[in-house]
Amino acid sequence: MIRKIDLWSVLVVNRPSNSWEIFVKPLLAKNLKSFAQRFNNFVDGELRHVEIVTPTTISITLATQDTARAFDWITIKLEFSGVSEAKLVGKLSFVDMSEGITLLYEDNVFALSISKCSNLSNIKTSTCHIIGADLKCQEGSF
Repeated sequence: MIRKIDLWSVLVVNRPSNSWEIFVKPLLAKNLKSFAQRFNNFVDGELRHVEIVTPTTISITLATQDTARAFDWITIKLEFSGVSEAKLVGKLSFVDMSEGITLLYEDNVFALSISKCSNLSNIKTSTCHIIGADLKCQEGSF
């Protein structure tokens, strides 16, 4: 059993730092509206995790119901790269998700806000937002 644990430790240490990227797909601007509709704009979802991966890469993990899976709960990880602006919250438990999120592509950037916003200037004034050049998503189990 000790050998098995040692072998497992070696595999974890040697894995690529961005190994989850293998399972990630880019989220294109033309697909944002249907993506948000599929998850009902994450209304009453849960903000699970926010991670600053690098100074210009931020990932956010949300839990929501998936209309494509008979409203089963799933986890969605969104990764913004080329981040030019971000305002994040310290306590995730205090985030109100009753309005859901806004995802949009405007002025050649992807933007996310934890609230209902109609345009990029509204997103920039929201209490929690991320603006970046590229956006990837990954689906996971609840």
